[in-house]
Amino acid sequence: MVQSRMILLGAAIAVAAPTLAQQAARTTVQQEFDAATALQDKRDFVAALAAWTALEGRVKNPRTRALVLARKSGALLSLDRKDEAAAAARASLAGLPAGDASVQEDRFNAFIALGRIAEAALDYASAAQAFGEAERIAQDPVAKIVAGRGLVQTQTFVDPAAAAQALTRLDGAVASVPTDAGVKATVQKLRGQLLLNQGAFAASRQATGEAVKLLGGLTAKTNLDDVEVRSNYAIAALLEGRKDEARQYMAMTGAGRIEKGSFDPGPQMKVPECGGEAGLKPADVAVVDFNIGDDGVVRDSAPVYAAGGGQVALEFARAARNWSWTPEQVTKMPRFFRYRVRAELRCSTAFERPSIASYLDGELGAWLELKKVAPPPMLTGSDAAILPQLRVQLAEVERAEGGSALALVPILHQLVANNVVGREEAGQFARRELAILIANGAPPVARLSIEPATLLADTTEGWKPAVYARIITPLLTAQPYAADPEARSAIRLMIADKVREDRPRARLLLGEVGAESALPQNHPFRVGALVRLASLEQQAGDSAAATAAFAKSGLSAQQCALVDSQPRMLGYNGSGDQFPLEAQMWGFEGWTAMQYDISAEGKVVNQRVVVAYPPFVFGDAGLGLIKTARYEKSYRPDGGLGCGGSSLRVNFRLPH
Repeated sequence: MVQSRMILLGAAIAVAAPTLAQQAARTTVQQEFDAATALQDKRDFVAALAAWTALEGRVKNPRTRALVLARKSGALLSLDRKDEAAAAARASLAGLPAGDASVQEDRFNAFIALGRIAEAALDYASAAQAFGEAERIAQDPVAKIVAGRGLVQTQTFVDPAAAAQALTRLDGAVASVPTDAGVKATVQKLRGQLLLNQGAFAASRQATGEAVKLLGGLTAKTNLDDVEVRSNYAIAALLEGRKDEARQYMAMTGAGRIEKGSFDPGPQMKVPECGGEAGLKPADVAVVDFNIGDDGVVRDSAPVYAAGGGQVALEFARAARNWSWTPEQVTKMPRFFRYRVRAELRCSTAFERPSIASYLDGELGAWLELKKVAPPPMLTGSDAAILPQLRVQLAEVERAEGGSALALVPILHQLVANNVVGREEAGQFARRELAILIANGAPPVARLSIEPATLLADTTEGWKPAVYARIITPLLTAQPYAADPEARSAIRLMIADKVREDRPRARLLLGEVGAESALPQNHPFRVGALVRLASLEQQAGDSAAATAAFAKSGLSAQQCALVDSQPRMLGYNGSGDQFPLEAQMWGFEGWTAMQYDISAEGKVVNQRVVVAYPPFVFGDAGLGLIKTARYEKSYRPDGGLGCGGSSLRVNFRLPH
């Protein structure tokens, strides 16, 4: 029996021996962590991501797992997988104790990642919040400079007063440590851009001039940083009225001065319609900065300047992301000139879009009134100014009536719409509001005023038409919306507005709304769909279909293409005199796209520039040229315009 036991024990040892050897050979968590870090430091982000993912599945300790997620977020962001990077960063922040000094660097990096993701998505409110948190926990001046850069850049277009305060702190951080000229130039550039958007053109020019000097001055040696600050200087000088100086700086950016090749307007360069959800006005003007990829698609657009406020600038920057150029055009553009492209934009008055959100908000307000919910006191001022007051109102109602009171809805609704509230916090407010509305039996159209915000809060890429449509389309078959014709129509309109570059899909959606028999003939959604459909049909070259759609809307037709053919141009007084002298002197070329109306007498009226390249160079010349045009006279029994909403593009070329 003893011998048998010894044999069994020996067998057990023999079986166990390989397992012990394998365990000895297996790497530790620390070794795997170090290996993944080394891969990331070498910028092998694909391999680093695989290593972090494997390690994430192995570790059990919540704190260690949060550290892994923080590093994994960086790899995902470098691979342009922004939604996954944001999710990993948020998860890491949830698991890293705020009071643990040993993990503050990882918390800082997670906030910086979230800020950059939101900034790239043009969600500047969320970006400012993330950069602000990063600045708050930054442990050294260099980290404060990194966070401060993002904070000033984004708050310039969200909360200029806060941007000015952040700039003061950034100045302090830069002054406290040795920094190179590039860092100092970046700070001066940020200062100049903030002043530019505040209308302080002379001060902006002076600050930006310092940035130019720090980068080496107006030399023939030019990189993308030089292009950016010289262009900012030129814009400030132009708006200040210093045209000669502006042309000099513009010339040294290379804009409009391509010696070999050309930079022609793209076939897909629509500007947003006036009105709509952003409330754009014809007087609003913006300059946006964008890159054109090898495939002709616009990348990384960003606002530079806007007369009309930061939200105007962001709306135009979003519009530019839907622009594109043909492969043939791209091959003619020198690669350097496809980066830091800048254009001047205004909204289109050809088909002003009714606002869907305004209608839905009105329905919500009417229902709340039936429920005897008194609106909170009206607040005035900028979104940044009223945000603290809204938070106070929210807290007061919560204390008085509880956290699920119907009286919270108007306040929550304003918080969601406030442009200074970040996407994630706005999503939290939206979910609270929706839960209260559902609990109180709100009608579908009232619920629809907020539910899309709850869905879009979970992605950083809701601005992309395909992503937006994927997220919102399921509402069409979800109750209570599927059974409500008004709600169905609103959803179709919202999707159509986002995917309007996909004309077949947009046409189908708009046609379904226009044909919705349960809607009254004059319902705003039906009218809005038919106006949009008329615009799409006209863009597709089908004037007959455009006329039919517009006629069904019941509106008085002002667009000549919808009631008649455009009058024939008889001629214009075009000559070399229209080419700006300064542009000739500096060798500029460029183009403008204009909108105008034609009077019954055949004269051009109400002319305005909607797109121009380079900014503020050829606009006046284009308007002067089109003003001289003469068209055939048109008979209009009501004495109105002969033709409204006409457009023309003028290229300014120098002989080569």
